[in-house]
Amino acid sequence: MDHGSDTAAAVSSQNTTRRYFEHFSGKVSSTNTVLTASLKAQYPHLRLSVLAGVDLLGFADGGNARCISLDDDATNANLPSSVVTNTYLPPSRRAGGSSGAIAQNIHFGKFLYQWQDHDFILYVAYGLDGDSGLSSNTFTYLLSSDERTSEALILAAGSWTSSLHEEIWVFDGGYWSKNAALYRSVMKSSWDAVVLDANMKKDLINDHLYFFQSRDTYQRLKVPWRRGIIYHGPPGNGKTISIKAMMHTLYDLQPQVPTLYVRSLASFMGPERSIKDIFSKARQSAPCYLVFEDLDSLVSDSARSYFLNEVGGLKDNDGIFMIGSTNHLDRLDPGISAKLKGNEDLSFPDKLCDAIAGITDGFSFAYMQEAFVAALLAIARDEKPGGIVAAVDVLTVDGADDWVEVLDGSTRAEDPELDHLVLWVEIKKQIRILREGMGEDDGHVGADLVSA
Repeated sequence: MDHGSDTAAAVSSQNTTRRYFEHFSGKVSSTNTVLTASLKAQYPHLRLSVLAGVDLLGFADGGNARCISLDDDATNANLPSSVVTNTYLPPSRRAGGSSGAIAQNIHFGKFLYQWQDHDFILYVAYGLDGDSGLSSNTFTYLLSSDERTSEALILAAGSWTSSLHEEIWVFDGGYWSKNAALYRSVMKSSWDAVVLDANMKKDLINDHLYFFQSRDTYQRLKVPWRRGIIYHGPPGNGKTISIKAMMHTLYDLQPQVPTLYVRSLASFMGPERSIKDIFSKARQSAPCYLVFEDLDSLVSDSARSYFLNEVGGLKDNDGIFMIGSTNHLDRLDPGISAKLKGNEDLSFPDKLCDAIAGITDGFSFAYMQEAFVAALLAIARDEKPGGIVAAVDVLTVDGADDWVEVLDGSTRAEDPELDHLVLWVEIKKQIRILREGMGEDDGHVGADLVSA
């Protein structure tokens, strides 16, 4: 064995390591690199985890752990044990009588962190990341004697961090943030405050509830589990309050259906990146309620194609109920207001083709698809007392080549009369609703069903 070559390799490795850390210890340095090396040297027998996207301090503030400030060690007697900035937050409303609040921003601190009878050492440090153009970050370092215990804490705190706690996800300025004020406003909203035709109000509520209760029915009908509504009409006709009341209704469900609220697509990365991040978050949160208010002003001409691809392209949007509002339906691109893709073909008696063709004159292919899908879903549901909607046995059979055949609800035998065909009866209703929506401009809340 050549011990000389092994020694040379070891020296070379040590020199490379030393040069790497010296490289990041100059005037333009990486705080994360410097502190990682320092903590490994200070606590050689503890396991170090460098965290990102895990709010351990918030996790403790939520009552899930204890966090106690500590001094670093006796050799730092001339240095503060922590660096904290106190920021005054004025009251959100002057008329409320509040004197405001004080928020603490930790720049540096050491803590004893206790979770489930386990003790950890936690460091929080604000610094510069030289690897990405000297961007500023807050770094979190967790030290423990047992790696499995650290991983368990990180998983628990990470899950808590990514969850909502009486908050709503809001997308604005190119990123997602949690908004507790909007949640409180939504929970004060009620359908009692919505001035709307009683039957239309009931249909809107049932349409939402049925969607989130009926994933199995959508799969059985071979229809993508995605829906949406566009509220349109002049300002003040009830669009926003209807959306907020529906958000409240969905938060009252068990389990809750979270809302993702989009305020703007503006971002330094461009609207396409915003759209990508919005739908990625929606797919991650599904089943969820995705809200685009003032949709006509949100989606620009340059971003329209990208938006349509995310709405109805090849990606899986199962579980997303998309809601949009606009004061000017005529300004909304038809591809947005009538886009619906992914439903399977439908088999029915030949004589039904001519009959349906006769009542859908002027319909685009997208509106034809919507009429069939809406009819199928209407057939597949039944309304119970109290406005609770539940799925019933769907009168369908699987045909050849992945087709779906819809059977009559009163008899399983083929009936020569069109009025005895349940699909004919229901599709006439849906086509009438679509035609009314296409021509509606009387100041009432309009509902055009679209894909989500």
